[in-house]
Amino acid sequence: MVNEQKYRAPRNKTITLSKKEIDYYSEKTISLNVKASVNDIKNKTINQNIFETIKFLPDNFVDLMVIDPPYNLNKKFNSTDFKRQDELEYLGFVDSWLSQLIRILKSTASIYVCCDWQSSPVIYSAMSKYFIIRNRITWEREKGRGAKSNWKNCSEDIWFGTLSNDYYFNVDAVKMKRKVIAPYTSNGKPKDWERTENGNFRITHPSNFWNDISIPYWSMPENTDHPTQKPEKLIAKLILASCSKDGFVFDPFLGSGTTSVVAKKLGMNYCGIEIDKIFACLCEKRLELAETDKKIQGYTDGVFWERNTLNIQSKLIDKTERTK
Repeated sequence: MVNEQKYRAPRNKTITLSKKEIDYYSEKTISLNVKASVNDIKNKTINQNIFETIKFLPDNFVDLMVIDPPYNLNKKFNSTDFKRQDELEYLGFVDSWLSQLIRILKSTASIYVCCDWQSSPVIYSAMSKYFIIRNRITWEREKGRGAKSNWKNCSEDIWFGTLSNDYYFNVDAVKMKRKVIAPYTSNGKPKDWERTENGNFRITHPSNFWNDISIPYWSMPENTDHPTQKPEKLIAKLILASCSKDGFVFDPFLGSGTTSVVAKKLGMNYCGIEIDKIFACLCEKRLELAETDKKIQGYTDGVFWERNTLNIQSKLIDKTERTK
């Protein structure tokens, strides 16, 4: 993961770490060995095993928990390996940490858990023991490996649950801006859409099927070498929908830091746990970059845009910056 020797194309924007940066950013991470207060962990990256950390976390401080655990696949995460298990074993693994995380949630908290099609039934089963299941989001990954004897897999699920019927959900914060294919007018005026110099658009309510997400790749400035990195746009939708501006976002499998980074860009408090030192350092570097770059690809002017409308968004951003 230290990429000084790896050749990168000139336009490659992947965030990497030098050995010097690892030493620098590792000093910014923390670990816990005594009971912590909310202020102790607020806006911090905890570089530690989740099972060593949970017992030291404060009670009832989390408004939104976003979880992207290892899927039930053989997968190498830099210094750690996850081995595929049978369903009962994987269910036991999920319950072993999920059951302990209930304590840190507020009674009004929401939770989102990411999974693939194979682990989706297990995640639903584990969550159903502790949460009211509200919905299942399916998002199109846009790319996936082809298969000769099966359907190409290019989607993943996210289960949405709450601890109670008293929970935060802001649908206005996650509406989408879509191109109008058949513009309908009444007395010559647009009906529920608007004309712009860049085309005709309508603001629409979000559904539980998302096909507007771009997976981070080498020419995107949010990209890292983490093998299962989630897009900032994806996490932004979850956070804006289910966490108020003064809320606290928590991620127990932080990876390269997308949840914390997006929470910071949106002005919210955050904390995450990541067992791997390199990934924890990547998170800290991304958090530092987020101090000056608040942009989230696909999210402009308070709305989410369809995929492949980046040029229009860029024009709006440039126009906004010129008028400041």
